[in-house]
Amino acid sequence: MKTLLLCCHLARVFIAVSAFVWYETACAQGVGAQEHSAEPIATDSEAIAYKLTPSFYRTTHQPNAYDLNLRANLQSHAAWIGFYRRSNEFQQLRAGYENTITFPFVRLTPSVQYATRGFLGGSLNAEIGERYFGLFGIGRTNLKDYFNLNFDPNDAVLIGAGTRMLPNTTLSAFQIRDDRLGTGQRVFHIVARIKTDSRTRWTLDVFYKEGRATAGDELTVRGTGVSATYDYDRYFVRIASDPHVNFTKDHMVRLATGLRF
Repeated sequence: MKTLLLCCHLARVFIAVSAFVWYETACAQGVGAQEHSAEPIATDSEAIAYKLTPSFYRTTHQPNAYDLNLRANLQSHAAWIGFYRRSNEFQQLRAGYENTITFPFVRLTPSVQYATRGFLGGSLNAEIGERYFGLFGIGRTNLKDYFNLNFDPNDAVLIGAGTRMLPNTTLSAFQIRDDRLGTGQRVFHIVARIKTDSRTRWTLDVFYKEGRATAGDELTVRGTGVSATYDYDRYFVRIASDPHVNFTKDHMVRLATGLRF
């Protein structure tokens, strides 16, 4: 019932997002007028917490791109819809769902995601422990065209560890590594989430990546990037610098703002 309630609420806003997507698609086609964090969990067991995130991507040697994502949380359930567009070159509508299942000392999060162009993917992540915890995960896709918004390998395994030993702080370190396509892609993250008061939180993610864009590439890229997020009450802003986005020579700057309601 909770999953059904969540989907019904999402359907209301889906109409508005679909209208936006239709308008953007129509403009592009000449019809008509010619781009691993804690999510809000509702305190009311029947209330849904929404998060709306518009993002802008500026990449060397590529047109600018943007993404609009709407996420909804109802207790342990989360669902999202989004739309990505890069000029007239590439656009994609996506939807997904995940559920966090809690056991003593263990949290399991299975998820599934669908996107236009025939993409289908899923993942299973586990957090084992409380004050000190281990992180494990695996992801798989059907290898259809997809713009990867987490900028890590999708067909990959995750292993890491973290701690909540410091007051109001969560520290974690983990690696995500391609284990399917032979690209040698791996990304090592160090993430700090610090809640400075009841209304403010900082998140810093420093990552090192290396690997090839495809298995047949001769070029192996290596570089260090950073992402910083500032949350204040219902609002947040995020900026990231990625020296080798999607394991290419291109440098991307990502800017996102958002609202929780």
